[in-house]
Amino acid sequence: MRFKDALKSALSNFRRHGRMRSALTILGIVIGIASVIILMSIGQSAQDLIVNQIEGIGSNLIFIIPGGTNGKFQSPAASQGIVIKTLVQNDVNALSREPSISSVAPLVSGQASAIYGENNLDITYQGTTANLFQIRNYVVAKGLPFTDQDVAAYNHVVVIGSDLANTLFGPNMNPIGKSILLNSSSFRVVGVLQPMGVGPGGVNQDDLVLMPVTVAQNQMLGINYYQYVVVSANPNYNTSFVTSRIQSILEQDHSITNSSKDDFTIETQAQILSLLGTITSVMTYFLAAIASISLVVGGIGIMNIMLVSITERTKEIGLRKAVGATDRDILQQFLVEAIALTLVGGLVGIAAGALFTGLAYLILTHVVTGWVFDLPLSAVLLAVGVSTAIGLAFGIYPARQAARKSPIEALRYE
Repeated sequence: MRFKDALKSALSNFRRHGRMRSALTILGIVIGIASVIILMSIGQSAQDLIVNQIEGIGSNLIFIIPGGTNGKFQSPAASQGIVIKTLVQNDVNALSREPSISSVAPLVSGQASAIYGENNLDITYQGTTANLFQIRNYVVAKGLPFTDQDVAAYNHVVVIGSDLANTLFGPNMNPIGKSILLNSSSFRVVGVLQPMGVGPGGVNQDDLVLMPVTVAQNQMLGINYYQYVVVSANPNYNTSFVTSRIQSILEQDHSITNSSKDDFTIETQAQILSLLGTITSVMTYFLAAIASISLVVGGIGIMNIMLVSITERTKEIGLRKAVGATDRDILQQFLVEAIALTLVGGLVGIAAGALFTGLAYLILTHVVTGWVFDLPLSAVLLAVGVSTAIGLAFGIYPARQAARKSPIEALRYE
């Protein structure tokens, strides 16, 4: 029997034995394929969002974190509340003299209550230098950024995020020149940042407060070290070279002769992107694998309905064999029917998955700024491949059962 004839016979049998039964048979496949596509699409969209957020913080960035990956000063200690004081102003001065580095900005951060009049909001403030505005691509929409002179003079000035400005001052008041209280200390607002949305780590950058690092260190936190340092690599130099230069400079500055005892950790933007990409990819495929369980259930349903169909069509099988059909012809006929069922389910599942992915995009764009619609081709190809494989895997047994029937016994069947 030609494949074309087998396919026509399969479609004819679907109509003959009821569209509703066929629809219920492929429902498990539809749900499974749609679930896989939705989860893979959302996972890929989340990965794209994270990548865009990290790339949006600046280019050629290198982060220096206190605490090494080996030995006494380990980075995990910081996450456990252990204070590491290995990054200081001497390190920033030494890095600033390196030709392969375009700019250096130390940072410290803390929590405070921002108060203006009767308005009160808990915020995160960052103490830094004027270099950070260029390094992080911060755009001041109103007013001006603070300067190196403000840092040197310990001036109580701040640049605030757009959401914070609206919350404290209202949409109709110009906050430039107004004073706010941060933990009972008065600060004059000199600038308002352009809206930036949620940044890496889920931080709302529009509620951010930036102040001179000298004020944050000495008057807000009472410390003389930095919590981390951001470096912008010179684009004329390879990032790996700049990283090695940073390591050499800090080791010399800290009198370290063995790299395994470094009291600092260097992370590049590319490393962070690679790590986050790996994590999101693993999570996406893990969730897709869980969703694929319903495909197995759908496959069992197809095998069950094919066995029922063979019983109902026993006389037809006997008649076909009596007029010359071979076991291979019968096997091919029922195998094509099983694959056709799963392919139809796969196509409907792809359409349903794309539809729900689009709806999820419309909903998420109102919640998460910068969310992108992504329907990966790999998800569609995987859906088609899996549905075909399931039809083949769960259709072989019923097809072989049909092919093995004796024509005489089949013709006698009532």
